[in-house]
Amino acid sequence: MWDPGRQEDPIGIPETRSVDSVSSSGACATFIASDSTTKPENDDGGYYEMFTQKFVFRPELFDVTKPYITPAVCKECQQSNEKEDLMNGVEKEISISVIEKKRKRCAVFNQGELDAMEYHRKIRKLILDGSLQLIQEGLKSGFLNPLFEKQDKCSKPIISPLDTCNLSELCEMAKHLPSLNEMEHQTLQLMEEGTSVTEQDFFLRVIENNSSFTKVITLMGQKYLLPPKSSFLLSDISCMQPLLNYRKTFDVIVIDPPWQNKSVKRSNRYSYLSPLQIKQIPIPKLAAPNCLVVTWVTNRQKHLRFIKEELYPSWSVETVAEWHWVKITSSGEFVFPLDSPHKKPYEGLILGRVQEKTALPLRNADGNVIPIPDHKLIVSVPCTLHSHKPPLAEVLKDYIKPDGEYLELFARNLQPGWTSWGNEVLKFQHMDYFIALESGS
Repeated sequence: MWDPGRQEDPIGIPETRSVDSVSSSGACATFIASDSTTKPENDDGGYYEMFTQKFVFRPELFDVTKPYITPAVCKECQQSNEKEDLMNGVEKEISISVIEKKRKRCAVFNQGELDAMEYHRKIRKLILDGSLQLIQEGLKSGFLNPLFEKQDKCSKPIISPLDTCNLSELCEMAKHLPSLNEMEHQTLQLMEEGTSVTEQDFFLRVIENNSSFTKVITLMGQKYLLPPKSSFLLSDISCMQPLLNYRKTFDVIVIDPPWQNKSVKRSNRYSYLSPLQIKQIPIPKLAAPNCLVVTWVTNRQKHLRFIKEELYPSWSVETVAEWHWVKITSSGEFVFPLDSPHKKPYEGLILGRVQEKTALPLRNADGNVIPIPDHKLIVSVPCTLHSHKPPLAEVLKDYIKPDGEYLELFARNLQPGWTSWGNEVLKFQHMDYFIALESGS
């Protein structure tokens, strides 16, 4: 079975464009930042007029018009290899033994590579057929657009904010502050608009924006946008206690762990966690009965098996489905060739339910248990920001109770109605990632 990610129109969060078989929309996320709180009456018995400013996530961050690696490039590589083989054949009588040894080495795959090839073989038809059907619908609706020659030009480089404070370094500072027992308040509610927040205000506290409008906060001279009804904790994995003291359990927990791999080690782009460290995340204490746990995972079979066979069982979570996020360009092409031996145009999500002896099954209005379909597809144009995932609130809403409590772990942005945690939790809420719309837009 396949199903698209429905287009979400959240308020105050970065948005990933998604193909939807029901309704397609290419609009970026729009939200409102307010400079004042509406008061019902003034001294004369009238109403104050509230001035607002609309912002959208910068549309160029979704300007993916070409595949990262085209099939033609792969074909050229294959042809180049064939030419080399022919040249080697000329000297066959001289160096046949050396060539055979090289060919044998090239033909040997390690177990991880063999497992990945077998996994791709099993889901290839699902990815291809499901994606093509949704892409055709996207092209018909105008959500996706064929790439014409006049559009085929180099786009301007995207400049990320340069002066943002190093959020992960601020988390290190938190370890030198007074312990939780010495703190008077475990949460900080932002009451005023344009609030300037000190570094110490952030540490060891859950920050809440309980208003119906986005708030602008200033941290170390940098401005960040906080969506309405959102909350967050800025800390690393060693300082999660404020989240446990928050006195909330969550009906949905989305996790995007910093998986260890060779690329991360080489690039030193971000720190990673070992499997043992990931297992120590206190999901049992954070999860409500029947909590839906969703974990993003790379295509490494080692990680997939770890989640299903070790991680979820250690949290008393039963695996119920495996979904796939397929990444395409704005013209409907896979961002990587489907059969690329290195990077694939899809990633996985493993969904599970917390198992409780006394928990009642989740039911819909008809009284039937709501099943989560296996191998559902979310097809979207990805954000160009590294490791930015699409928001899942819309595609999960049919399988969770409304008005529940939702949590995202290892988050880099905020969502309305969600609690978010991570050592870079405000990274993509920086004002520079947004543009202000003119009045009346």
